[in-house]
Amino acid sequence: MSDDALKRLAQQVEETVRSHGSSQVPANEIGLAVLEPLRALEGLTDSKKLTARRREALFAPIMELSLAHAIVHIPAGEIDHRGIQAANLDGARRAVAQLGVQPGYVLVDGFRIPGMPVAQLPVIGGDAAARCIAAASVLAKVSRDRLIAEMDEAYPGYGLAGHKGYGTKVHMDAVRRHGATPVHRYSYANVKEAHEVYTKGVL
Repeated sequence: MSDDALKRLAQQVEETVRSHGSSQVPANEIGLAVLEPLRALEGLTDSKKLTARRREALFAPIMELSLAHAIVHIPAGEIDHRGIQAANLDGARRAVAQLGVQPGYVLVDGFRIPGMPVAQLPVIGGDAAARCIAAASVLAKVSRDRLIAEMDEAYPGYGLAGHKGYGTKVHMDAVRRHGATPVHRYSYANVKEAHEVYTKGVL
């Protein structure tokens, strides 16, 4: 693998969860992708501008065409125990370690990651500025959407497929009726409050 190819490594912490911190479920997903400098993926852009269907369509080509990739799953229990920021930062370092290649440097979407074992360059608005970051973001977002779909089947009655795990009124009302599940983040105040209503049998 060429040095130039290795330098195209991008690190993307799943941005919706990291930026807003409002998802009550499920775990975080962290994606990483190493792309050939001149290899293009048609339609790849800022993942926030892509529909869920388009992100899903891009997932397999990214996995196939990337020189290396990694997706790290951070369970809700780890987030509750360590805190969202510490869990995400450690997950980012684990993702780099799992690549199986030594990158020249890591492009990071928006913020510097302490303890990264290689050089790094934070890129503001990385999704739109670097296609390798956009590719990594697609891997993370699609992985999370797939996990949500599995959880929606495993825990019916919470409407996870609709609100994607965020703390909407529909979601919290469901927790008050049915209690929090093993995939909920109990350290989040609104989940804790709603679950306490369930355990006390107020409704």
